[in-house]
Amino acid sequence: MEYAAQVVDLHKYYDLGPVVVKALRGVTLDFPHGDFVAIMGASGSGKSTLLNLLGGLDRPTEGQYLLGGVDVSLMSDDELSRVRNQMIGFIFQSFNLIAQYTVLENIALPLLYRPGYPAMSAEDRNWVFELATRVGLGERLDHRPFQLSGGQQQRVAIARALVNDPEIVLADEPTGNLDSATGEEIMQMLKTLNAEGRTIIMVTHEHDVAAQAKRQIVMRDGVVHSMTG
Repeated sequence: MEYAAQVVDLHKYYDLGPVVVKALRGVTLDFPHGDFVAIMGASGSGKSTLLNLLGGLDRPTEGQYLLGGVDVSLMSDDELSRVRNQMIGFIFQSFNLIAQYTVLENIALPLLYRPGYPAMSAEDRNWVFELATRVGLGERLDHRPFQLSGGQQQRVAIARALVNDPEIVLADEPTGNLDSATGEEIMQMLKTLNAEGRTIIMVTHEHDVAAQAKRQIVMRDGVVHSMTG
């Protein structure tokens, strides 16, 4: 079986002076291509730390992180930035849109960080428009975040996560700031992306949201407590 991502005996410690916080304590997990997994756990369980490491936003203290079979922990910062840009899409609970940018500019932002592509091409603009249309915002390309509802802002974030056609989409509480009906719409979009072959790794505290993933991982005290599915 081929894996989109694997972590092997992963540890993450934070040195806070007199105290060392052991956020992860030997986590080993496999994420096959096309996986859709929900990671759950109480505050301090290590689920957000794990997601940050999977996204290349932080580095492990010990252990390996293999992304597409390549050991990410051995990469330089520049190499890691390129991999993060090209292989991983991020969806955040707070949307993380740039307030002064339009819908089109927010979606297109990751394109501007590709090596060797100093500006957007006509093909890029067509692709951004296609993504905006796909998430139901084709008529709002010139709107800014304050002109959009929470659900619409999350749709922008989903389109932005897809703009570089990533293998893995990491979603951190993607329905956490949304009402239940809008949250269900976002979950349907994630399930559609998964059905198209993308690997979805999602952190959530909502059991009904987690139940819609193919499998569930529960973290506790920095280790995997249980897995189902």
